[in-house]
Amino acid sequence: MLSLTVSFARSLSGYDRVVQVNDQIVIPGRDCPLCPRLVAYREENRRKWSEWHNAPVPPWGSVDAPLMVLGLAPGVRGANRTGRPFTGDHAGKLLYATLLKFGMALGDYREDPHDGMELIGVRIVNGVRCVPPENKPTPSEISTCNRFLKTEFKGMAGLKVILALGLIAHTAVLKAYGIPVSRVKFAHGAINPLPGGVLLADSYHVSRYNTQTGRLTTEMFEAVVREIRSHLSGPLQSNSGNDFPAPSPRRPSRGS
Repeated sequence: MLSLTVSFARSLSGYDRVVQVNDQIVIPGRDCPLCPRLVAYREENRRKWSEWHNAPVPPWGSVDAPLMVLGLAPGVRGANRTGRPFTGDHAGKLLYATLLKFGMALGDYREDPHDGMELIGVRIVNGVRCVPPENKPTPSEISTCNRFLKTEFKGMAGLKVILALGLIAHTAVLKAYGIPVSRVKFAHGAINPLPGGVLLADSYHVSRYNTQTGRLTTEMFEAVVREIRSHLSGPLQSNSGNDFPAPSPRRPSRGS
């Protein structure tokens, strides 16, 4: 009997519709047909900017990573343009600066997918893989793309912590695990247990609006990542397979 994942992959036969990453993980291919509104917007963007990625944005990072960072959806001039999560717009600045500071990334972030940066023990995923009009996916689009998120959780055998950026990402995690949304409330800085010993950590989204209004400060986000790092014991592995004992960042002295 075929597994649910393989059956799902075959139901969308064709490389441009779905891609099988491993025995469990399935990602939407370049021409995923599941959400008509997003397909229409994707085609519109392809006509306007033919040199852009303009396709479902694949996860970035090793499937063996212990930490998943879950965002909402690609930004039209960010990941939709560059093809790498949180790359090319404002949201990536705080995220990658913090991962670099805590030894969970290596290199320099230059808003370019060819900047040579590596993730260390982190896989970055969007709950909705295609860019939505006005950066607002509908509930049905979130639900449809949740089937891909479920395969990520099944296929990441070493997953220990999921960092949900925002309420919608938090809700997507609960739905993927089959947990009633009312049972686990979203709260910035909260950490809650999930089945299988995985932890769900919440943060406000690293969006331009949140950071510029002060809803999310650098210190607030760093505090969340610092707490997450305390739950990830031992060295972390980079995309290239090298082990790094991710260091804790130096705390500023009093009065600085």
